[in-house]
Amino acid sequence: MLDFDISPLNTTLQEALLHKIQHKTKPLGALGQLEMVALQIGLIQQSMTPQLRQPTMLVFAGDHGVAQSGVSPYPQAVTAQMVLNFIAGGAAINVFSRQAGMALRVIDAGVNHTFGPNTHLVNAKVGMGTANFLQSPAMTASECDTAIARGAEIACAEIKAGCNIIGFGEMGIGNTSSASCLMGVLLGMPIAHCVGRGTGLDDTGLAHKIQVLTQAIAHHALNATDPYAVLSTFGGFEIAMMVGAMLAAAERKAVLLIDGFIVTAALLVASRIQPAILEYCIFSHQSDEHAHQMLLAELKAKPLLNLGLRLGEGTGAALAYPLVQNAVNFLNEMASFESAGVSERSA
Repeated sequence: MLDFDISPLNTTLQEALLHKIQHKTKPLGALGQLEMVALQIGLIQQSMTPQLRQPTMLVFAGDHGVAQSGVSPYPQAVTAQMVLNFIAGGAAINVFSRQAGMALRVIDAGVNHTFGPNTHLVNAKVGMGTANFLQSPAMTASECDTAIARGAEIACAEIKAGCNIIGFGEMGIGNTSSASCLMGVLLGMPIAHCVGRGTGLDDTGLAHKIQVLTQAIAHHALNATDPYAVLSTFGGFEIAMMVGAMLAAAERKAVLLIDGFIVTAALLVASRIQPAILEYCIFSHQSDEHAHQMLLAELKAKPLLNLGLRLGEGTGAALAYPLVQNAVNFLNEMASFESAGVSERSA
């Protein structure tokens, strides 16, 4: 098991950064959340002139054994088909990443498919999908540790190459079921509050999903204070890999751009391992999944966007990245009252 050490943000520069923000040529607070994003990134980088370098979107893909229990209207084969779509450049995340100027890395964390050699796919496969957690833990402790370690390696490689802001996305039929169980167990919430329609379940399908997940949680009866055990029992290879990548990125003072429900559930696990990780996170959007809204509230998160998205893939993070860019740019490039010769508000 890897050890991570994430320090709370050093606030030494906070007063100076706030002064710089407040003396730009605008009324106090007029740029709203962008001002808080600029402050946060300045504190993460310990710089009065922070820079975003080589923004990268990591999309982790994996299959889930629980999909065999009818929790999704889509067949498991869609996971591999969508990975091929990512590789071919045809998915929403390809479009949005290109528009935002973000490099896109697609990672096979554990898809139930053998992909041919492809330079556009990162092969980090731990297994051919997880076990069905209705009957047994999704992963062994060793598999979970391996996934976390490989995620950490992937994030570290990007940071070593010069990246300092990473977006997180995912693909995996059945992974909203994993996310719901992680949320329910770690937060002690009724599973019915943590379950949504995922990729489009009707009322009958939603009721069946709740029944399956209720049965699974009762079957395992886990101690919610052990995030590793909860992750290995209900997680997916792609979720565990995201946990490792997030922890390693925050440990190295990168900015984490968080997408929707599944990514936020992975972050919940990571925050139970290292609580200070939340200080390095920018929450891109509030999805149309009710459970995501509740999870954001539990994490005291303030998402940048609310567009009714429920696609995953990192799409919300890619859409929000230009806002993050503009937060940094106004801090660095916008004139101050003094430099522009503009009169400030009188007391």
